[in-house]
Amino acid sequence: MIISTYAYPRAALIGNPSDGYHGKTIAFLFDDYRVEVTLYESPELEILAAERDHSRFASLRDLVNDVGSFGYYGGIRLIKATLKKFYEYCAHRGIELDERNFTIRYHTTIPIRLGMAGSSAIIAATTKALFRFFGVSMPKELLPEFLLSVETDELAISAGLQDRVAQAYGGLVFMDFAREHFDRQGYGVYEKLDPRLLQNVYVAYRTTLAEGSEVLHNDMRGRYDAGDPDIHHAVDRWADLTVEYRRVLDEAAAEHGVLENSRSDGRRVEAYGATLHARLSPLINENYDLRRAHLPVSDANHEMVLAARRIGASAKFTGSGGAVVGTYADSRMLQALRADLGARGIQVIVPSIVDDGFGELDEFGG
Repeated sequence: MIISTYAYPRAALIGNPSDGYHGKTIAFLFDDYRVEVTLYESPELEILAAERDHSRFASLRDLVNDVGSFGYYGGIRLIKATLKKFYEYCAHRGIELDERNFTIRYHTTIPIRLGMAGSSAIIAATTKALFRFFGVSMPKELLPEFLLSVETDELAISAGLQDRVAQAYGGLVFMDFAREHFDRQGYGVYEKLDPRLLQNVYVAYRTTLAEGSEVLHNDMRGRYDAGDPDIHHAVDRWADLTVEYRRVLDEAAAEHGVLENSRSDGRRVEAYGATLHARLSPLINENYDLRRAHLPVSDANHEMVLAARRIGASAKFTGSGGAVVGTYADSRMLQALRADLGARGIQVIVPSIVDDGFGELDEFGG
C-alpha cells in the first residue's frame, strides 16, 4: 500500500508573532502550494532525499546559491525528528507499533524560508502518513503541541504554535494562546471561522528574501524572557489587533449579509471586500509597523511592504519575513499590485483557502 498525504502553507493575517508569547492570531491555510509525503512498506526504514537535500553541486557558486535559497538544512532532518517524536509519543502512551519498516520521501512546492510554514508542513504531512500507516490517533487539540515539539525539542528551533494549529485544524482559524488556557487545559482555544469571511486578500513574495523564522524568534525570545517592556507591550497590542480584526470580520459580514445567502452575489461580495479593506488596513499596517519598531526588518523586506502600500494595499508579513499578506480594495488595485510588484520580481497571488487539516481522516480525530 502506498500512502500519500498533504500539508499546506499558512498565512498569518493578524497577531503574529505573538503566538509564541501567549498572544492571539488569525491565520489560514491555502492550497496554491503544498507538501506531499509518500510512504510505503519496505524491508528497511529509509528516508529518500529531495531536491533541497542534495549534496552534489556544479560549482562553488552553485553551492552558495543553493544555500541562499534553501539554507543549510533540508527536509530530511525534519522527517527524522518527526519519526523520533512519533515513536516516543507512542511508547509513552503504551501504543504498540508493529515491526513493519517503510520508505518515506517528500516533495514540496511551498516557497522555502519565506514565513509560509514550509518546514512545519513537512512535519505535518509526515505525521499524517505515520498515523495512517500505523493506525494511530491523537486528539486534535494536542496535535499542534506535538508538531511544534519536533522543532523545539529535537532541533532546538524557536517557533510558535500558530503554524501547527492552522495545519492541524485547516481553513481559517482564530487562535487564543492566553496563559490561563494552557494552565487550565494544556492548550489554547482554537476556533474555526467561515472562510467566506475573507475577501480581497493577497499574498506576495520574492524568494531572494528568504530567512528562517529562528532568526526572528531567537532574538525575540531572549528579550521577552528578560522582561523587555517594549516586546511585552507589542505582544499585548498584537493580541488586541487580532480581537479587533475578528470584530471587523463579524460586523462587516453582518452588514453585507455575506453568510446569510448560500448563493454568491457578486456585487454584495465586491462591496464587502471593499469594506474589509477600508476597515482592516489600519490594523494590518499597525501590526507590521509595531513589528518593525521593535524587531529587525531587512531593507528589501521593508521595501516590499512599502511598494504594496504605495498602491493602496495593506501589507504585513505572513510569518517571519520574505512574504507579505494584506488586503486590496478591488480588482483594479489587485491588477496594479500584480503589475508593480511583478516588475520588481515579486509574485502576487490570491490564495485559495483549503479546509484540509488533520480532520479529513477519521482516525485523526482522536
